[in-house]
Amino acid sequence: MKLNEQGQNLFARIGTIQVVAFVLLTILGVRLYYLQVVQGAYWAERAENQRIRLIPIPAPRGAIFDRNGKILVDSRPTYNVVLSNEPLKKLDINDRVEDYARGLGLETRYVVERLNLIKKQNDFETMVLKENATIGDISWVESHTLEYPELRIELQPQRFYPLGTVMAHVLGYVGEISPKQLESEEWKAKGLRPGDIIGKGGLEEYYDEFLRGRPGYRKVIVDSRGRVQSEIEVVQPQAGQDLITTVDLDLQLAAEQKLSDTPTKRGTIIAEDPNNGEILVMASLPSFDPNIFVQGSKTPEGRKQIAAYWQDEQRPLFNRAIQGRYPPGSTWKIPESVAGLEQGVITVAHSNLACGGGIQIGNKFTRCMGNHGSPPLGYAITHSCDGYYYRLALKMGIEGIIKMVENFDYDKRSGIDLPNEKISQTPKSWKPIIEKREGKWSDIRTVYSGIGQDTVVITPISHIRAIASIGVRGRMYTPHFLKEFKAIAAMGEEGQAGYFPARAAFTFQHPEPKIIEMTPEQNDLIVKGMWGVVNAGGTATSIKIPGFDIAGKTGTAQVAELGKDVGAKKDHAWFASFAPAEKPEIAVLALVENVGFGGSFAAPAVKGVYEAYLLKHPRGEQPPIDAKLVAKR
Repeated sequence: MKLNEQGQNLFARIGTIQVVAFVLLTILGVRLYYLQVVQGAYWAERAENQRIRLIPIPAPRGAIFDRNGKILVDSRPTYNVVLSNEPLKKLDINDRVEDYARGLGLETRYVVERLNLIKKQNDFETMVLKENATIGDISWVESHTLEYPELRIELQPQRFYPLGTVMAHVLGYVGEISPKQLESEEWKAKGLRPGDIIGKGGLEEYYDEFLRGRPGYRKVIVDSRGRVQSEIEVVQPQAGQDLITTVDLDLQLAAEQKLSDTPTKRGTIIAEDPNNGEILVMASLPSFDPNIFVQGSKTPEGRKQIAAYWQDEQRPLFNRAIQGRYPPGSTWKIPESVAGLEQGVITVAHSNLACGGGIQIGNKFTRCMGNHGSPPLGYAITHSCDGYYYRLALKMGIEGIIKMVENFDYDKRSGIDLPNEKISQTPKSWKPIIEKREGKWSDIRTVYSGIGQDTVVITPISHIRAIASIGVRGRMYTPHFLKEFKAIAAMGEEGQAGYFPARAAFTFQHPEPKIIEMTPEQNDLIVKGMWGVVNAGGTATSIKIPGFDIAGKTGTAQVAELGKDVGAKKDHAWFASFAPAEKPEIAVLALVENVGFGGSFAAPAVKGVYEAYLLKHPRGEQPPIDAKLVAKR
């Protein structure tokens, strides 16, 4: 009886064990099916990634040249310490901070920033930890490969600006894409990753898409510690396209030297070809060294210098040519003269207006620098008669001034191929504000607007565009730096991995110039007045160049009321011009901050650019300008 009971118990136990075993095997089978079939591709990729790595090969950016082939920006090879993310996944990054900082001479704060950033990325991402690695850095990394398998040394291209501070505002600089940029749809669409280098300011930013190359990669086999054992495949990067600019480096250097010779060493000089809008010169002082942003942003010294740039009251990072807004003073009289003729307020035959030594508006007398009787327009331009333009502005009325602003595009950006251009502020933008604040627009403000003061502050780039148009019969071109992007050949075989298609060459696509309506007679009348400024006893006779007739206009713009216009509040000096007067080849504008009279400081700076131009474009003695362009007295 007992034997039978024990046998029955044995069979029950065996059955239970069989059921449990079946359930376990079923669960194991389902799990194996899930891992090998459902998620097979995922785990195969993970296993492959543990063994095979793709190490990015950065692409060199395209070089930038002046119009004559002189190098402005290039890339040079440098050794970098690169950090891989995958080995760090199993570590507490705090364990690495002090070691990296001490071994590589980095700031602790910077190391923490880099480690936190890479920990947020995919397992097999890499990031530069230190650029321009020294022999000591390389030795330290190589001697600690077992201890720190996440570090390695790579030879990579680095942006280099051989001219230092020269043209820094135009060229810009490069730097890593920011986390904020990576969040935007614009940058996501470009497929950029943390650590990628992009343009930051200037041509580097504006044409980043073309200057930036397409990176390649090395496919390598690594061991369990992430060390490279062998190389399977190499896909070469495709370099960025080379940019040929319109800049003439010789003229640029002359302009920068002339600006640095001024008392304040603050201002801008712009030169362009008035026949097509090509920018030959754009100098802005004070300037900065873009190499600091490229090479020094990861070192204590470099960060200190960058911080000093941002804190400097002289604003060296500020491109005065396209971002500065200044009262134009008497240079404003040139577009105003065109508007007066175009609107019929004055005519070629009857252009005389009284000077009166100034004008009385209510209980305020606004003076002229002389008493010129009742001069014609040409004489008023040559001798910069303020009284004439007080009355011309009143005759035009504020609506006429606003129409002039719109006609010469002072209410718009010039369209230059640089980022962050500002728009001028004029009576058009100020009128609704003034009327709301003061109840009406007063005549005295119209008078002030007639000499480029009070509610008129304009960008130098918008002004040279307007002035240059006078020399070419009213054709106002879009200013630009792009002359040509060179072609880049395809890389690899079409249809194969790592194939990059060719990138075609292209030039600047010239939009049709805006036409400023004026008759030949009206144009000649204004040009003759500008010619007289330099060549017939006007306000800039000191810069006369025999055989090369300059047509120009001086400007002395107040930044403080009389009696307080000294020191840091001294007048700004302007000179806007083109030459030769009858058929211009080049237009040059200078603005020098807080130095005083335009004829004493801005005009000589412009002369230096013209002299540099003549060294490259010599000519024989030119005959006197046509008699019809000689200013009437």
